[in-house]
Amino acid sequence: MTPLQGWLLFVALLVLYGLAVYGLYRAGRIGPDRSLSLLGPALMMKTRRGRGLLERLGRFRRFWSVLGSIGVGLAGIAMVLIVGLLALDAYAVTQISPSAAPSPQEALGIPGINPIIPIGYGLVALAIGIVLHELAHGVMARSQGIGVKTLGILWFIVPIGAFVEQDDEQMNAAPRRQRRRVAAAGVLANFILTVVFFLVLAATLSGSIAPNANGVGVAYVVTGSPAANASLVPGDIITAINATPTPTNAALLDALAADKPGAVVAVTFYNASSGALETRSITLAARGEYVTDDPTHADEGFLGVSPLFLTPAGLKSDLVFPPTSPSGTIIGGIDWLVLPLAGIEPIAGPTAGFFHVTGPLAGLGAGNFWILANLLYWLAWMNLLLGLSNTLPLIPLDGGLLFRDFIAGIAARVRPRWDAARLDGFSGSATIASSVIVVFLLVWQFVGPHL
Repeated sequence: MTPLQGWLLFVALLVLYGLAVYGLYRAGRIGPDRSLSLLGPALMMKTRRGRGLLERLGRFRRFWSVLGSIGVGLAGIAMVLIVGLLALDAYAVTQISPSAAPSPQEALGIPGINPIIPIGYGLVALAIGIVLHELAHGVMARSQGIGVKTLGILWFIVPIGAFVEQDDEQMNAAPRRQRRRVAAAGVLANFILTVVFFLVLAATLSGSIAPNANGVGVAYVVTGSPAANASLVPGDIITAINATPTPTNAALLDALAADKPGAVVAVTFYNASSGALETRSITLAARGEYVTDDPTHADEGFLGVSPLFLTPAGLKSDLVFPPTSPSGTIIGGIDWLVLPLAGIEPIAGPTAGFFHVTGPLAGLGAGNFWILANLLYWLAWMNLLLGLSNTLPLIPLDGGLLFRDFIAGIAARVRPRWDAARLDGFSGSATIASSVIVVFLLVWQFVGPHL
């Protein structure tokens, strides 16, 4: 399906959804006191079932109160970090060309629309993350003595999540500390799930995959290049040049740096097709014949391969436990986060071919094993995205509610003579201002480079 066909299909489904909602509204099936109601353009399908489970789980009041207070602290830290990153991005985009500007689709964490989030893994991970996020709100609300009216599913063309409808009067009347715990509960749930799925992924991969060779993974081969003529393909692993080992990308570049066009080099590599190490003599071409936008290096020898930015050994290390990355703890963590941006995750095709599956899970077969591993990665990644994005001080996100109460608490200490109405008015105005600033920072990422 072409991008145009995809957008046409989306528009058609959107029109059909709109007609269906309009028909239900005209028939009197949608309303505040009905089992169907609207939240913006989304359709809420409500039920009272499930409240008993929330009640039973919420009985452990002391436990949930302590956990909720931890969640408030973590959400506050995350709020500062995410707003700080948006501010840095606002400056960074002024330094890039319009052609390098991000697309609006990248601002939406919706699988299938955001180009880096796969629709299959993304939808499953998003649904699980949202459902457990909302259930956490419900359990925390009951533990704090705040009622829950209904639970349900949220539809917008397709099911996009779940919700727990709290009693607004009781929520507004509750002390700020309890309100903050309820607001932060969903964020805390997503952070906990991130850690859980990350650890399960690490345990799954640590003893189940091994690189086929110690070298540099080939991600792309230039058509017609010396490497292509020698039958190197994506998925091969280059282990040596002229008998000099190439365990890293830098080692590969250094081994080729002194060679000029016409030089014959012995390339030792793991052949993904045959499953064996081979050595082939390859005559280098002139770089300028294939790369025309870099005239200063036009007379250098050119092999014609683009290595994966992580070696197979480095990729395994970053997936299993980033702090042990050869590049260092911080870089390893960043690598783990940006695997989708680099086109590496989900791991499939040539990238999966860098490894062989071993141990107890080898019985799944390589295809099923990587489906499981990719799902665990996206469950961790999407829960982290949900948790961080919900800490933005933006109405109606959890971060907006937290920010309002944070500001009210600060104002109450600074202005002890203000009554409740004035505190609410001040904190509400501050939250509106923060929402405007956040929206501006988000939009600026796409508009700034073009100005």
